[in-house]
Amino acid sequence: MKAISYSRYGGPETLVYGDVREPKIGPDSVLVKVRAAAVNPVDWKCRQGYLDPMLDAVFPVVPGWDVSGVVVQLGVSVAEYSVGDEVIGYVREDFLSRGTFAEYVAAPVRTLARKPRNLTWEEAAGLPLTGLTAYQVLTGALRVKRGETVLVHAAAGGVGSIAVQLARHLGARVIGTASEANHDFVRSLGGEPVAYGEGLAERVRGLAPEGVDAAFDTIGGDTLKVSANLLAPEGRLVSIADGDVVGYGGRYYWVRPDAEDLTRLAELAEQGVVSVHVSDTFPLERAAEAHRLNEEGRTRGKIVVTVAWDADDATDADDGTGAADARDPG
Repeated sequence: MKAISYSRYGGPETLVYGDVREPKIGPDSVLVKVRAAAVNPVDWKCRQGYLDPMLDAVFPVVPGWDVSGVVVQLGVSVAEYSVGDEVIGYVREDFLSRGTFAEYVAAPVRTLARKPRNLTWEEAAGLPLTGLTAYQVLTGALRVKRGETVLVHAAAGGVGSIAVQLARHLGARVIGTASEANHDFVRSLGGEPVAYGEGLAERVRGLAPEGVDAAFDTIGGDTLKVSANLLAPEGRLVSIADGDVVGYGGRYYWVRPDAEDLTRLAELAEQGVVSVHVSDTFPLERAAEAHRLNEEGRTRGKIVVTVAWDADDATDADDGTGAADARDPG
């Protein structure tokens, strides 16, 4: 199959488009024909080797954890899905090798949910990682309640834009940091925008004199200190970007695949509670350009890589695989 891969850590120039071995599917997995895969900062951080202390890389590595696509083959233990089902997934394993920037990906069912019917393939691909991150932080780590005030950093970005919408759905007031160019966008999501940079604390205090009940950091660095100083008594601070948050009395959070949470997100998308803004799309063979653009860190919403689709692909993938009999190993 065609895929993007890299055989060593490094910059976008290490990404190569070409043939790689089609993944085998385990008993609890399905083979997904990829329609789109979103780019996330973690993708280029993995490629640069920043996550090497945490995740082994089995080269060549196919990057990508977000996917939307169609099930074309079932593992022998899978009863949750059928061939032809449209799905989304945060397909993260505990090593780097078999990612979603490919024509096919083997996806454990614990990483999947059914695709929201009202989202395009590109929008659907942009929901899993960012949506799960926002959902798990707001409902779990921060325990946001109705009537509270929440500060969301990088509110126009992938995670931030979903977090603004979800926090509003939970009944919270949302103050979101963003560049001036993205203020109208943040307002359209239901947030109250404030500019980055010097004087940020004073601008937030101007909107919330008593402080914020919860702060959601997606940037790290100096932002942590500012956020900690803006908390109201009993306020909570969570960062997904910087483990030093612990030193400010906060919590560092790493998103985990969860089929139930992802299904709930898909339902919220179908209800119109959550939307996904796709700023740019690139064909699979130009994934290096998508990585470069994401690495610049100024993206509104999501950057998505698309995979060429032929309706016969799904049928051909099923022919001769035993997919029809895959539910019964006997």
